[in-house]
Amino acid sequence: MPRHFACAILLCVVSLSASAAARRGVSQANAANLQALAGEYTDPSQPDTPLSFYEQNGRLVVESEREVPTELTQTGTADFLEPGAKTTFHFTLDAAGHGASVADSSDVQAAYRRTGEPVRHTFHDYQRAEVMIPMRDGIKLHAVILKPADINEPLPFLIQRTPYGVDMTSRAFFFRARPELARAGYIYVGEDIRGRYKSEGEFVMSRPLADHHDPKAVDESTDAYDTVAWLLKNVSGNNGRAGFIGTSYPGFLATVAGIDPHPAVKAISPQAPMIDVWMGDDFFHNGAFRQTYGYDYVYSLETTKENSDVSYGKDKDGKPRDGFDFFLERGSFAEDVNRSGSKVLPTWKLFLDHPAYDSVWRSRGVEHSLKAVTVPTLTVGGYYDQEDMWGPQAEYAALEPHDAKHESFLVLGPWRHGYWSSSSRHLGNLDYGAPIGKEFRTQIEAKFFAHYLKDAEGSNASGFDLEDTASFQTGSNTWKRYAQFPPDGAQVTALHLEGEGKLSWVDPKTPSTTAYTSDPGNPIPYRHRPIQPTYSDGSQWFNWLTEDQRFVTGRKDLALWKLPPLKKDMIVTGEVTADVFASSSGTDNDMVVKLIDQYPEDDADSKMRGYQLMINEEIFRGRYLDGFDKPRAMRTGAVREYKFSLHDVDHVFKAGHTVLVEIQSTWFPLYDRNPQTFVPNIMTAKPEDYKPATITVYSDTEHDSNLQIPLMNACDVIECF
Repeated sequence: MPRHFACAILLCVVSLSASAAARRGVSQANAANLQALAGEYTDPSQPDTPLSFYEQNGRLVVESEREVPTELTQTGTADFLEPGAKTTFHFTLDAAGHGASVADSSDVQAAYRRTGEPVRHTFHDYQRAEVMIPMRDGIKLHAVILKPADINEPLPFLIQRTPYGVDMTSRAFFFRARPELARAGYIYVGEDIRGRYKSEGEFVMSRPLADHHDPKAVDESTDAYDTVAWLLKNVSGNNGRAGFIGTSYPGFLATVAGIDPHPAVKAISPQAPMIDVWMGDDFFHNGAFRQTYGYDYVYSLETTKENSDVSYGKDKDGKPRDGFDFFLERGSFAEDVNRSGSKVLPTWKLFLDHPAYDSVWRSRGVEHSLKAVTVPTLTVGGYYDQEDMWGPQAEYAALEPHDAKHESFLVLGPWRHGYWSSSSRHLGNLDYGAPIGKEFRTQIEAKFFAHYLKDAEGSNASGFDLEDTASFQTGSNTWKRYAQFPPDGAQVTALHLEGEGKLSWVDPKTPSTTAYTSDPGNPIPYRHRPIQPTYSDGSQWFNWLTEDQRFVTGRKDLALWKLPPLKKDMIVTGEVTADVFASSSGTDNDMVVKLIDQYPEDDADSKMRGYQLMINEEIFRGRYLDGFDKPRAMRTGAVREYKFSLHDVDHVFKAGHTVLVEIQSTWFPLYDRNPQTFVPNIMTAKPEDYKPATITVYSDTEHDSNLQIPLMNACDVIECF
C-alpha cells in the first residue's frame, strides 16, 4: 500500500473519530441543556393542571395528566414546537440557566412557573381499530375500538354512543377526555349512532323508544343491545361485562342503554342526559321555546351527516352580528326557518307543527319509561348546566321509587354542561377552591365503574362507597353526601313576595301588588350582549348562568324583591318551587323567576363585590297553566297561580349576603318572545301580534306569592336570618 494512501486512511479514521466525538459532545451538551429545562410547570391560576417537561433520547418531551408524552421539535435555544400542531413553548431561564417559566401559545392567558421535578404518568398502549357493527335490521354502525395492548387480564367494555362523530377517538383522545378511566384500563368503544358520520341508516333526533315486544323494532336501546352482543362475540380479551357512559346526547343514549338492557350491561352513567327535550331540557322549558338553541343545534346536526357551523351573518360594519338583533328582526321561529337558507329540517318541522306537549314529544320523554333500576346507574348533573339541568334531576326522581337495591346514584355539582370533565377549580368568575370535577372523577366515577365492571362478585376492592347522593354545596364549597335527595332535615319554608320590593318569612298581612310592563319589542336579554352563535368561537353561552345579573336588575320591565342582609348563613338544599299569583293585561304571558345571591360590596374577592349570582331560575309559559297538552288563552286581568319548579340546589347564602327574587316576562333570544296576545301557535306569530302587557304580582291571604325554600337550618323564629 502506498505510504501516502495509508496516511490518508489514518487521517480519515482520526477525522471520523474526532467528528463522532464532537457529535457526542454536542449531543451531551444538548441533553444537558434540555435537562436544565426539565421540570413540572404550573399556572398559579389553574394549579391542578401542570405540565411536565423532561429530556428523553436527546429530545424534550411534554406530558400532563391528560396529554400523552409528545416529543417537541427544538426551534431555538429555549423555543420548541409540538409536531402536528401549531403549539409552541418558550422557556424563560433563571440566572443559573435553568428553566424558570414557560409560555404556551395555545393558552396565552396561562403563566406557567417551574414548581418541581417532572412527573411521569401512566399511559397504556391503546391500539385502535375501526369496525362496522351490524344491527338486527341489517343497518351497520361505525365504531372505533381502543384496546390496551399492555394489559393482559380480561377487561370490560366502556362504551360511548354519540351523534358527534368518533373519528377522533384515539389513545390521546381517551386520556384527554377521561384520564382516570383511560388510566384504569378498559376496552373503550366509541360508536356513531344511526345516520351520523360513518354509520348507516337514518338519524332521528331523540329517537322515540320502540315497542320491544316487536323483535324487528329498532331504537337507540336495541342498537345498544346489539352493539354489546357483537362486541362480546368479536373482541377478544373481554371479561363479559359492559358499561355505558356519555354526556348530553350521549347521556340520553347511556340512559336508554339501561332500558331492556343486554345482560352483560352492568353499569351506566348518564351525565347531563337529555331526558325530555320539551319539559325542561334542550328545546323547551315548561312550554317556552328555546329559540336560539332550537335553531342552532338542529341546524348543526341535521343539515348534513356531520356537524355544521352556524352563522348569524355580519352587521353593517362587517362584524359578526349580535344574535339578539338577528332573532329580533326575524320575529317568529317560522321566519327564522324561512330565512335560514336551509330546507325545513325534520326537528324544525316538529317545532313548527307540534308546539304543545302532544304524543310527538311525550314519546321522546324518557322519564315515562324509567320504571325500574335495571342496572346500577350513576346520574350526573350540574347546577349551572345551560343545556340539560332538568334531565339528571328528572331521571333520578323517576328511578328513586324503584330503587329497592340502592343502585341508583346521583351526583350534583356547580358545573356547566359537562364541566365535571374539567380539572379547573373555577366556573366563570366563581372560585370553588378545589378541582371538584377531578374529585368526582377519581373518588366516585372511577370507583363506580371499577366496582360494577371489574370487582369480583361480592367484592368491593374498588372502594366504591357512595350511598345515594353526592352534592357539592356551593357557598360552603364542600362535598356533602346524603342518603337521599332532597335529604332528610330540609324544612320547606315560604319566602313571601310582599309590596315595596320586600321579602318576608311571615305570612302577608297587608294586601299588596307589584306591577311591571313587559314589551316584547324591547325584550330583556338572557345574557350580556353581543350574543354569539351557541357553539361559535368566543361564545359566552357556556357560563351564562353564572353571569352577574346587575346588567338587567335595574330595568323597569321586571319586578325585584329582597331580604335585608343575612345575619347568619342560610342553607338551602333541595327543590325550590315558585308559587306566584299574577294577572296580565294581555291574554298570554311568560313567567321567569330567579332566586339570586347578592354578594356584599366589601366581599374579600374584589371581582365578586356586589355580584348578583343566580342560584335558581326557570320559565313557565302561561298558555299551559291548564295543561301542557293544549294551549289556552288567559283571561285578561284574571289572577292565575303559576306554580313550578326552579330545580334542585345545594347552596349556602352566607351571612352578609342578600337574597333577591326577580320576576320578568322575557328572556331573549334564548327563549322566543311571547306575543302576550294569545295566538294558536307562537311559532307562526305575526309582527302585529306582539304587544306590551302589564303583569301584576299579588300578595295577600288568598294570593300568597312566595318561593318554597328547603331550609336545612330553619329557625324557630325565622327572622333569625
